[in-house]
Amino acid sequence: MDLAFLNPLYEHPGPWASVYVDTSRHTENTSHELHLTAQAMARELARQGADEDTCQAVENAIEDLRHSPDPHGRAFFARAGQVVLDPRLARPPQGGSRAEWAPLPRVGPLLELAGEDPVAIVAYVDRKGADFELRSSLGRERAGTVVGQQWPIHRTSSVDWSERHFQLKVENTWEHNAAEIADALSVCQEETRADLLIMVGDERERREVRERLPKRLHEQVVEATHGTGSRLLDEDVERIRAEHVRQRVDGELDRFRAARTPDDEGRTGAVEGVPALVEAAREHRLEELLIRSDGADAHREVWVGEDPDQLAVRRTDLKILGEQNSWSARADDALIRSAVATDAVAVSLAPAAPAGQDDAPAGGLGAILRWK
Repeated sequence: MDLAFLNPLYEHPGPWASVYVDTSRHTENTSHELHLTAQAMARELARQGADEDTCQAVENAIEDLRHSPDPHGRAFFARAGQVVLDPRLARPPQGGSRAEWAPLPRVGPLLELAGEDPVAIVAYVDRKGADFELRSSLGRERAGTVVGQQWPIHRTSSVDWSERHFQLKVENTWEHNAAEIADALSVCQEETRADLLIMVGDERERREVRERLPKRLHEQVVEATHGTGSRLLDEDVERIRAEHVRQRVDGELDRFRAARTPDDEGRTGAVEGVPALVEAAREHRLEELLIRSDGADAHREVWVGEDPDQLAVRRTDLKILGEQNSWSARADDALIRSAVATDAVAVSLAPAAPAGQDDAPAGGLGAILRWK
């Protein structure tokens, strides 16, 4: 997950209100339920010590969702009477809506709820052209149509010379249309930054389009087995998207395991456990954070100062570093703040295959390091 969008959360000091709202239930009472949720979240923040203006800002923001509820949910991060960031969620928050008032924004859940949400272009291909759909957790929308040459497109069974000439024209028409579709699909991917290209159609038509795509896109292509004219169900797309995420996370875990092995100079390119991660964060050496939210270390207490590289395992360590003001915070939230400040990325390990988690970072927190 690219963490750059979180920068606004660290331009001002806390404390922060962090609210995760579940909007996945869509009934005739949705508007009233969101009204009740808005009031409940404001009361909960007030109970934890949040100021009145911030409670009101959060309540108003949730009330606004009544007019156009998101498919899954929304997160709100607010301070000093203003909602600073309100990302949509790709899946509902576990356990329903919740609110927290703390020195740092509670961003850890975003890795699972909003982080890995691959966008897919579904291309329905036939000999005459193609239709494109853009699919994500937020739904589907049309993304374009390609109309190729319409004649001739059908072969004959005759062996007459003129018929063989006609069949050659058919082959040329197919090749022309496949090239047109591949070009349009490439442009669509560039414009939408889609992570996946799902090809639907007859095997030959899928193959001919795929062969004409730029090489940079070949690894992003998944071929569905449905026949021409069928439309992929949401369940089919979700399965393909989930498998894409799982493979990516498994690949990052493989990188982490390989980086554990010391190089020729005895240096390791990976660390795990809170003390080692805190040291790496202070030295600006985090390249990629690996986080399993249910790991014991994720909610371990660390101490933070006003700046992202002011963090320590013990409060006294911050004073030794010259920081007079300090607050306790969750380890995952503190490390994510440091990662944002140094342009690192973060990966949730939740989608990893079960076998891949056996050798995951101890305690649920690890990092691949950069070397200066």
